[in-house]
Formats: sequence, C-alpha cells, structure tokens
Amino acid sequence: MNKFIYALIFLSGAIFALLATYLNEVLKPKQRTSIQVFRSEVLEQYKDTFFPLPPGSSYELEEDSTLGTVIQNLQKARRTTKPPDKAANKANDQEALASLHAALEKTGLKQFDKALKLFQHAIALAPSNPDVLNHFGEFLEHTHKDVLEADTLYARALSHHPSHQEAKVNHQRTLPVVEALDAENLKRIDQKRLTLAQISTTDAALRRAKREAYFQHVFHTVGLEGNTMSLAQTRVVLETRMAVHGKSLVEHGEILGLDAALKFLNNTLLRGKSPGHLDVEDILAIHKRVMAYVEPFDAGTFRHTQVFVGNHIPPPPSEVNHQVAQLVEWLRSTEALQLHPIRYAALAHYKLVYIHPFTDGNGRTSRLLMNLILMQAGYAPVIIPRQDRQKYYEYLEMANNGDIRPFVRFVADCAERTLDLYLWATSEFNAQIPALAGNQEDYKAIIVDNDNPS
Repeated sequence: MNKFIYALIFLSGAIFALLATYLNEVLKPKQRTSIQVFRSEVLEQYKDTFFPLPPGSSYELEEDSTLGTVIQNLQKARRTTKPPDKAANKANDQEALASLHAALEKTGLKQFDKALKLFQHAIALAPSNPDVLNHFGEFLEHTHKDVLEADTLYARALSHHPSHQEAKVNHQRTLPVVEALDAENLKRIDQKRLTLAQISTTDAALRRAKREAYFQHVFHTVGLEGNTMSLAQTRVVLETRMAVHGKSLVEHGEILGLDAALKFLNNTLLRGKSPGHLDVEDILAIHKRVMAYVEPFDAGTFRHTQVFVGNHIPPPPSEVNHQVAQLVEWLRSTEALQLHPIRYAALAHYKLVYIHPFTDGNGRTSRLLMNLILMQAGYAPVIIPRQDRQKYYEYLEMANNGDIRPFVRFVADCAERTLDLYLWATSEFNAQIPALAGNQEDYKAIIVDNDNPS
C-alpha cells in the first residue's frame, strides 16, 4: 500500500512539473535572441538619423554575421550625417551676420586686415550663407584684386541660393575675366610643356630628373592617404625592397602597390592605349596593382557595400558598374577629347573619385588615371604635394557642391610646379632636384650622383 501511495505521489509530481513547464512556455513573452536584441538596440540608437540607403536589391543580409558591416556603415554615416541643430544654426547665423556687419564697417574705414579676419570668422560660422559669401567675394575682388577667389565665392552663394540677385550680377561680371585668366594659365603651362619636350629623352639630366621625380611622386601620392614614410624611406623601399624598421606592412604595401601601378601605366597603358580607347578593365587593372600588397582580395574589384566619404555619399553598389561604364563612355566621347588635356584629366579624376567604385584605393586610382591622360598628352605626371592634402580635399568638396573650376585650377597649378621641377633640374649646373615639401632631412637622398647617372 505504501509503495502504491509513493508511486502515485511521484507520478502526480511529474505531471505537475510537465504542466507547469508547458504553461510557462505558452504564457510568458518569448525571449529574443541576442542578435535580435542587438538589432533592436541599434535601430533605437539610430532612429533619429536619416540614412539614404541603396535600394533593397543592392544588398542582402543572408546571415547575422554580416550585421557588423552594416553597423560599421551606419556608425560612419552617423559621424558624417548628423541631424541639424536648429538652435545652434540660428545662433551661428546671427553671430555670422554680426561679424559680417563689423567687417563691412572695417572695410569702410580701410582697416582691411581686421575686416579680413571678420569675414573669415563669418564664413566659418555660416559657410552657406549667400550674403556672407557674396560680400566676402566683393571684399576680395576690390581690396585684394583676387578675382578668381571672388568668383568662386559668388558661385558658392548661387549654389546655395540661385536667386540671390547681387551674387548673380557679380558672377556674370567676373565670369569672363576668370575664363580669360584660366585660358592664360593653361597657355603658359602648355609653353612649359613644349620647352620640356625639346629636351632629348637621352639627356642625362632629364633621366636623373625623371628618376628622382618618380620617388617624389610615390612619396607624395601615398602621403596624401596618410602614409608616414619619409622620402628617404620611400626611396629605400623602392630601390632595395627592404623593410623599414618601425613602419607597418600596410605602409610598405602602399608604396609597392603604387610602384607596380606606375610601371603598368608606363609599360602597358601609356604605349598601347589612348584616352579614347580606355575601358573598364583598364581601370580595374590599375586598381588591382594599387591594392595588390594591401588588400589582395578586394584588389581589382568593385565594392559591394555602401561607403560614406565625409559629407559625400557615393552611389550605391548596385549603380557602380553602370556609372563606371558611363565614365568610360565619357572618356571616349568627342566632347571630352576636345577639352584641354589638363581639364580633361582633372574631370576624369573627379568623376572617378565621385563614384568611389572601390572599398579603398579610390584616390590613388583616380590620380593615376589623371596622370595617364596627362602623360599621353605630353605632360609630366602631376605630383600633388602631401602638404596640400587639405586643399586637395577642399577643392574636391567644392566640386561636389557644384563648382569644379577650383579643382581644375589646383590640378593645373600642380602640373605647372611639376614641369618647373623638371625644367629647373635640367637647366645647366643644377645637380639637385628641388624638394617639393617636408623636412630637409627627407631630401638628403636627392643629391644626384653625376658619375653614376640612372
């Protein structure tokens, strides 16, 4: 009897436990997985931020492991796409207008130095205010005789406020003057190109100049991307393929990749391809060599994710192939081929970097495309000094805002400085290539050995 009672009690307890477990699973709210909780937290964190994401067909989340990439892109966007603070913007506008009025008063009193600082302060506070831009342009035009910069400011004012009457009148007045100045500058650069072309390619000084300029070109080009190698260290890597103590593998790879891409340009594309015959495969081939030692798996392939570049949001991955094909079509067009080579090269650079078709290496590939076009037209490859990095990116941003002319002028200035370097180095009695930038210690290796020319 006791055994039967014990068995009944045990059986009743088991049935109760099973029933309690079932009711608990049915009645309690379902717990979310950790990845679902993470998704929810992320969406809550970014709920007030607008992200212009690509169409759904351009990306897929097949598994939770890809969420990290999406979150990284969202975080990048959050750093560059912050919701506007209306109160702060209003306060800045008010302070900018106060600074503008003070600048105009100082201008009337002919206190131009103080007026300039006040104008610059107003621009920093309200960089898109058309009144500030227009008045600052008038100040530069009339007191500093800087018509180029003034016209740029008028154009910026109109890009933000197309109906601004004063800026429109000023821009119509300065535009012909600016176009004439640009044409004159290009004509002067062309004359220097012709002077350089008259020097025999077998000239020992020219050969030495080309060799030393090659080192400087690599040094400055990777420097624009943040490479910390000095000119002397860059030369050691290129000449000996030996590692530099204390420098990362990535920095070594950037130098070796650019070296490989330059050799591809010189030995293959420059001899076998004219600008009117470039194709998408040529651009991919350049990028493949640029990134071969840094990101070999991404080298020579278009990106598959959305990227964010400062305030610029490039086209979604689904559009990259089509837009690069359109760029190649433009490169081959009669309209493009009839442009001045410097304009043509600068526009090609800008169009490619605007599309930003690669995950990394876009700037280097764009500058190589630009230099390929220039070399095919008889110019020396342009060296953009690393100390001009801020200007370089500012002019690209201005182009994004609608005015490409400052960037074209910047490329023209760099082209002229590079030609000056060659002409100076090949003039009589010169045995050293002038340094474009940096600590003089970096340039000790540039002294040319006249007894052992390259």
